[in-house]
Amino acid sequence: MSGHSETSLMSRFSKGIALFLPGIFLLGFNIGTGSVTTMAKAGAEYGMTLLWTIIASCLCTFFLINLYGRYTLITGETALLAFRKHIHPAVGIYFIIALTMGVVGSVMGVMGIVAEICYEWSKTVFAEGISPVYFAAFFISLVYFIFWKGKTQFFERSLAVVVALMAACFVINFFILMPSPIAIVKGLIPSIPEVSENTGKGPLLVIASMVGTTVFSGLFIMRTTLVKEAGWTIKDYSQQKKDALVSVILMFVISASIMAAAAGTLYVEGIQLTKASQMISLLEPFAGAFAASIFALGLVAAGVSSQFPNILMLPWLLCDYCGESRDMTLPKFRIMVFFISLLGLVVPIFDARPISVMILSQAFNAVILPVTVGCIFYLSNKKTIMGDYKNNWITNIALGAIFIFSLFTALIGVKGVILML
Repeated sequence: MSGHSETSLMSRFSKGIALFLPGIFLLGFNIGTGSVTTMAKAGAEYGMTLLWTIIASCLCTFFLINLYGRYTLITGETALLAFRKHIHPAVGIYFIIALTMGVVGSVMGVMGIVAEICYEWSKTVFAEGISPVYFAAFFISLVYFIFWKGKTQFFERSLAVVVALMAACFVINFFILMPSPIAIVKGLIPSIPEVSENTGKGPLLVIASMVGTTVFSGLFIMRTTLVKEAGWTIKDYSQQKKDALVSVILMFVISASIMAAAAGTLYVEGIQLTKASQMISLLEPFAGAFAASIFALGLVAAGVSSQFPNILMLPWLLCDYCGESRDMTLPKFRIMVFFISLLGLVVPIFDARPISVMILSQAFNAVILPVTVGCIFYLSNKKTIMGDYKNNWITNIALGAIFIFSLFTALIGVKGVILML
């Protein structure tokens, strides 16, 4: 009787988790090494003063995830298919090109960082360490193996395990390294930190990066595909909303924990940060080997979790645009994903940084968000598509505010890319 009860309990727990798998998938996509680097850099340079930026970004993300998901619940159409049918085919093609450029840079950069962290970690066991190429090959093979299984739910369940590990690592680190409660409360009040004129840099580009890495257009495009895959309809609107809310709350907790880890140590000591992997060596003197190792494990989990959606992005976008079923077992998709996955070896093999690709992807990401907001504004206000579910005036005011905000951050982002060039 006890065994039957335990089985029933596990079954209910499994079904409960399954309800939130689409949101967990998006969380894994959103929190990658780029996001970790940005949040850690913000914490190291400005303490907790930019915590309000994470809150504002998460609110915008929740609003847009929910709005794009709602569109699919009502119409049954995914985002790119809707852009092609109701706006213009060129709009859909623009998103495919822009998002793929971002993925190319991300696959190379993420796997390069993960391999570098593992290499530094391996030096504590072996004198010369294990070559980053082996680590990159291992993680690429692992992610590709999971992809080979072909079913979205299997991706989501695998990703849920990695995301849970990542979240646990960063939250544990928060309690070990947390800054003062007063600093956290002050960070909730919107303000722009003052910096010395001698630095030549201000917080605006960091703010734009924080917004860009959280309010990412790819999330909203992919959301429509996940809602479609889940088989949800307008009757499931409440569940869709809960799923989006859980995803965004975890997004905030993890991002804030990363910022706090840097604010409680590096900011206090006045140490600058240029890349996420520095956190490992910089944290150890202040927080000890345990905290540094926990952060490293979280960073690796963040990198691996973001690779799952990265390698799926292009085939999913193509299926979305053409209105085809997302059968990832087809040979053309397996070959496509194989070559995308191999890009993860570029940095470890050639000991290089994909600077030009990353700059181009940043330029595309900077200008894609206003287009993303504009498209859903047009679609969700079209009576012939939405019927009685078209936007009310409150939703349109919120969309207008997000659109203006996105233009502002896009301008800052483009200026930053020009300065880098």
